[in-house]
Amino acid sequence: MLNDLLLLLFFAIISVIIFRQLRLSNIVAYLFTGFVLGPSLLNYLASYHEIELVAEFGIVFLMFSLGLEFSLKKLIDMRRSVFGVGILQVVVSFFLFFALSQLFAMSWQESFAVASVLTMSSTAIIVKLLSDKQQLHSQVGKLSIAILLFQDLAVVPFLIIIPIIAVPNVEGGLVVPLSIAAMKGGFAVALLLSIGHWLLPRFFYEMGRLRFDETFILSTLFISLFAAWFTQKLGLSMALGAFLAGMMLAESHYRHQISADIRPFKDILMAMFFISIGTLLNFDVLRNDLSTLILIVFCVMLAKVVTITSAALIMREKLKTALGVGIALAQMGEFGFILVALANKYHLLDEQLSSLLIATGVLSMSLTPLLVNYSQKIAVEVLHHSAKVFNFRQPLPGQFANHTIICGYGRVGQILSRFLRAESLPFIVLDRDPLRVKEAREGGEMVEFGDASRREILLIAGIEKAKLLIITFDDLKRSMALLGQIRQINPKVKVLVRTKNDQGIDQLQEAGATQVVPEVLEGGLMLVAHVLFLSGIPHRKIIERLDLERKSKYQNLHGFYYGQDSQLEKNAWLIEQIHAVVLSPQSQMIGSYIADFSLSGVIIKSLHRADGEEVILSHDTRFVTGDTVILQGEKATLLEAERILQRQIHESPI
Repeated sequence: MLNDLLLLLFFAIISVIIFRQLRLSNIVAYLFTGFVLGPSLLNYLASYHEIELVAEFGIVFLMFSLGLEFSLKKLIDMRRSVFGVGILQVVVSFFLFFALSQLFAMSWQESFAVASVLTMSSTAIIVKLLSDKQQLHSQVGKLSIAILLFQDLAVVPFLIIIPIIAVPNVEGGLVVPLSIAAMKGGFAVALLLSIGHWLLPRFFYEMGRLRFDETFILSTLFISLFAAWFTQKLGLSMALGAFLAGMMLAESHYRHQISADIRPFKDILMAMFFISIGTLLNFDVLRNDLSTLILIVFCVMLAKVVTITSAALIMREKLKTALGVGIALAQMGEFGFILVALANKYHLLDEQLSSLLIATGVLSMSLTPLLVNYSQKIAVEVLHHSAKVFNFRQPLPGQFANHTIICGYGRVGQILSRFLRAESLPFIVLDRDPLRVKEAREGGEMVEFGDASRREILLIAGIEKAKLLIITFDDLKRSMALLGQIRQINPKVKVLVRTKNDQGIDQLQEAGATQVVPEVLEGGLMLVAHVLFLSGIPHRKIIERLDLERKSKYQNLHGFYYGQDSQLEKNAWLIEQIHAVVLSPQSQMIGSYIADFSLSGVIIKSLHRADGEEVILSHDTRFVTGDTVILQGEKATLLEAERILQRQIHESPI
């Protein structure tokens, strides 16, 4: 056993290093390790049974960690996804694969076994991928987890039915076993959740009081393994028990500590699990039936993408979310291997078909990290030519003039558009991601689909009459190409370019960028400001230091982060601000029309009466006592405007 373990660890380390250099997932490296060292290739391992036993605990700890992320309250909130999309996906996928199996002259018992195997998706792979990408709580992540949870519940009746249908003349004997399994499941859930609510908080409180890290970790391991053992004894899956154990502790304030303690065990045992899956791949199947295998993998994954996406769309999920979930869950799951082994044990499936199903599962699992990583690009290519909503609307004459063009509607583009809209400034947004454009339009945003680096798109967006263009995406080559197009069409338009760091600033400015704003610089300056302030440095000195640093980088945007204490800032006079003035009873402006107030560089943004009511501004609006006048302008002119508004009746102008 020790020799096998050392060999596995050594080969796994080498595989991970190689596959990481190839920018492939660690999961693929572990599957490859199991395949190479497994019985069908080098056959260097002698302790297969022990390795599989250890690997099962990887699933246990994975599901326990997943339970920590989803409390009972969250699960209740997700009931529509779990028992709506989840049920629909399992039913549709099962009957589709059952019907396809019947086309190959299989018995209904064989078709049932094949359909149950292919309906399942991999909880282990998807949870790990979503966790690594920090997307467990994204829309795609939550819906994927909801479907996987129902699949984990659905595997229980499959495990019960397969042995029963293997025995002749028992078609009418399914009701009693399924009813018993349902009662066992309900009993397990009720008992474990009761223990979690009443006993575990007190238990971990006492363990925490001891302040022994080892005791706390051992307690965590005991709870997770006990719950898995308990559900296994009831004839249910260990994964279900582990998930319930994690869910019991999800709302406790020990959740983060428990998650941190369990992670090393989970990661190591999950690696063992994927290695054990890799050992199941039969090299003879790859060699003799490769073309058939590739066709099966393609058809199975395509069918699951279609069925899962359709199920999500039927339950009114957004197209982007539905397609993302469909791509993520297209593989065969680890419970599928258990069902294959069970069906093979009861002679429902022959060795050839079992080997093909196992190979299909391993290859589909291997492709999953790539599909998840590139799911966005895949979705864009699929929908690019089919969605009519992405047709660029031709502008009306004079629609775009003296406006701002925002290129890219990612995080930065959305922030910019929100602020421009708040100030009622005209703008147009261009983005070449059709999914993002569709979602934005459904949300009422004015976003147009188009590649801003194309000349005709820029002309339609009104580049010839634009006041400002902002490049929000961090792609030096695309930005350089776009600047070249802009300067050919309208050399006078001001162009702001956002970058991640200060690499390429000189190139961008030489290409025609009016200003380049690197995120790293501004983020660093803000961090410096907080550090200096907390270190006791005077506010005025901090502003001066930041101002000097910005001057070395910027020509037009120095002082970008000035805050509320603007009276202390030496350049605050040059920055437009908002200022409120309350009219006193002695003001000579009382009773006069707002149109009579005129000062270059200052505008009245809004007017509020003493009772807080906002007045709709017009030429007939008069000032009254207690009015709050909201002014906008540079600080020097704002002070002059306040002096005019507060000038008393008998006071002579200076």
